[in-house]
Parts: sequence; structure tokens; C-alpha cells
Amino acid sequence: MGRGKDNIRYREMEVAEGTYIPDCDVCYPEQDPDEHIMPVRYDGTEVVLDENYPYLDDSFRYRFNHFMNATLLRLLVMHVNRLRYGLKVEGREKLRRNKALLRNGAITVCNHVYRWDLSCVLHAIRPHRTWFPIYGEHLRGKDAWFMRYLGGVPVPETRSGMRPFNEAFDELHRRGEWIHVFPESCSWKHYVPIRPFHKGAFTMAYKYGMPLVPFVISYRERKGIYRWFDKEDTPLMTVHVGDAIIPDLNRPRKEEVDRMLREAHAQMVKMAGIVKNPWPATLEP
Repeated sequence: MGRGKDNIRYREMEVAEGTYIPDCDVCYPEQDPDEHIMPVRYDGTEVVLDENYPYLDDSFRYRFNHFMNATLLRLLVMHVNRLRYGLKVEGREKLRRNKALLRNGAITVCNHVYRWDLSCVLHAIRPHRTWFPIYGEHLRGKDAWFMRYLGGVPVPETRSGMRPFNEAFDELHRRGEWIHVFPESCSWKHYVPIRPFHKGAFTMAYKYGMPLVPFVISYRERKGIYRWFDKEDTPLMTVHVGDAIIPDLNRPRKEEVDRMLREAHAQMVKMAGIVKNPWPATLEP
């Protein structure tokens, strides 16, 4: 048994018959669901995230790199996901059925479980693109170009930077863009339980009156031809599309944010094949 399964949260978890649990050699934290266990691969880049940073960049350079990144995603990353991870999408018809509801954009949430998990969501919502908040540290690492020009908007590191950061998402909403948030905040490789959520995505859904669509990534055993493309203990991936959650703007913000959070968490637990999840929906008051 790998270190991943030798964990109090895994021992407390109950799953439906047929749910695959990867046997990963990862030592997952047992008490702090926000502990970062995948370090940033720094490359020496210096970035100042204050009120002068272009959180919404409409320059030619940004638009060109954004186009190149989107092209690379379509031509390479999505095909690598199919070959290396056997990526499947289940429930995409829900997006087609709700096309009118989602025509002015949506907020998506997903569990944060491997390096390219956002590309799984993009694969499911294509041809839509999405914008997403990221920790500033990622812009100082080797994945900076990919994350920035995929649509990453860094969280400011100064109080003065919060105003232009919020205004950037106000404008993206005005343009009808899709917005993605990982409510678990940090990535735990191939982790099965759904961790507690932070309220940011759900507060944003209420603020903008936008539908929120939960996604979850689950795992399948690597077998057949897929054994040629990665190690046997690296699982195959399935991304599941949940039902859209509509904010009720007639209810108090705090109550409605809590309702949406708990409904999204419950949907994701069920789609992941978990009968008893070992974490609560949120640790925030």
C-alpha cells in the first residue's frame, strides 16, 4: 500500500462499489486541508503584485500569447490528456441543455488534484475559455507563461492591489466570460476525498448573479494500451459535469453563499463515487 492510502482521512472514507482509489506514493496531510504539498518550481522571476500590476491585460502582447496558449492547449495538451490520462467527460450534455442559461458566462469549480486539472475543465466546457485567480507565487515559477496566458489572474499581495483585481473580474463578468475557481485552494496529487471549500467562488457567483457549475475529477485504473503512456500507479481521469446551481439573489448573501457551497460540495462528493466523505464542506465560519 502506498503512503496515500495510509491516511486517517482515507480510513474514514467510504466509497461506492466500483470507485477506484489510486495507490499513490504521496504523504497527504491529515489535519490541514490547505497545506501546500506541491512546491512551486521557481525560476528567479520577480513579479510585483500591487495596484500597478495589469490584472486585466488587453495589450497586444498579452492577447497574442493568450491566443498561442489556447492553440497549444487545443493542439497538444488536450490530446496528451486523452493519451496519457485516458481523459473522459461525463455529463457534458448538461451544458448543452443549459446553453441559454450559460450564454452570459458561468463560474466553474473543481477539485484540485493534478498539474493539468484546469485543462480537464476546459476540455469539458469547450469552446468556452475561462479566467481564474492564481497565487502570485506561480508567476515566479516555470509554469508562469502557461498559467498567466491561459487566463490566470494573480491574487494581489498588497491591499492596494485588491481594487484593480476585483475590477478585472467585474469587467470579465461584464464581457460574459467564464470564471474558474479551485475552492480547495491548493493541489493534492490524485487525492480522492473532497476537501473543505473556501467561499470565494460562491461569493462571486452571488455578487454577479452567475450560475455555478461544479465539476469533479475521478480516477480509473490504468490498463490496456494506456500502460504504454505512464506508470502503472498513475490513474486515468474522468471529469464529471454537475448540475448548475443558480444563486437566489432574494436571500441574504451569507445564507445563499453557504447554501451554494454545500450543494456544490455534495454534488462533487456524489460524482466522485464517495458515500462518506471524511472532510466537512467548509472550515470557514
